[in-house]
Amino acid sequence: MRRIAIGPAELPWYIALGGFAVMYLPLYWWAAFSEGALWQSDDHAHGALVLLVLVWLFWGMREAIFAAPVRSSRALGWTLFAIGLLLYIVGRAVGITIFMFGSQPFIVAAILLLLRGPDAVRIAWFALFYFIFMIPLPGIFVDTVTGPLKQGISAIVVELLYRLGYPISRTGVIISIGQYQMLVADACSGLHSMFSLSALGTLFMYIMGRRRVLHNAIMLASILPTAFVANIVRVIVLVLVTYHLGDEAGQGFLHGAAGIVLMLVALMLFFALDALLERVLPRRESPSPSGAD
Repeated sequence: MRRIAIGPAELPWYIALGGFAVMYLPLYWWAAFSEGALWQSDDHAHGALVLLVLVWLFWGMREAIFAAPVRSSRALGWTLFAIGLLLYIVGRAVGITIFMFGSQPFIVAAILLLLRGPDAVRIAWFALFYFIFMIPLPGIFVDTVTGPLKQGISAIVVELLYRLGYPISRTGVIISIGQYQMLVADACSGLHSMFSLSALGTLFMYIMGRRRVLHNAIMLASILPTAFVANIVRVIVLVLVTYHLGDEAGQGFLHGAAGIVLMLVALMLFFALDALLERVLPRRESPSPSGAD
């Protein structure tokens, strides 16, 4: 069997990777497989996908990171490491998942600064930013935003379907259509889907790699409105399924399939807007060669 040699240059990376695994693999396991697992709930199911995206991102940029000049920034590196470690310890001690997941970008940025330097952090900036989407939303923020979102989505859905001739009305967030009544629950408010679709939208922008600032600014500003529109489509689909196929269909398999509809609608809107901007925004002309007429 061929033995893999670990030289002095690689050893610190293996030590850092081992330390990261010791800290966070139990957290990932808990989030994925424990009783009432975080990533098994509809609100946070995107967490596992974000983890896979992060693995893919870091794997793809590994050669660029290793090729970066070694200019270790110890002061900033150890400071970020201390902040990340403090967040992790406090989060484990009192069970605050926001702190535990939120410690990751600090720890990873510290490792890059200590082992390579600021250039490695610049290379990995998007992956470091993407850790944000693994952090559960604070409960107080969810409680504050969910109510108005449910009211707004309910009003828009009822107005649209009423204009199409459906026997529909609402009382608060309770939608009545035909013989059925549907409660627009917290999960249908769109807040968590907006968060997960923001992760999808920013990844889409990163992969497309558009260079024009205006193009990227419009795409970035469109993420939340796109997520809101996609969630309205999702609720409309659920209401129509319930009205035409019955309550069991609306609450059964097709309820879960509506989440796929949400993602597909959002992706189509992202693609359509990106293609439109690529057509209508003026392109930068290449400078003429010196001396040309």
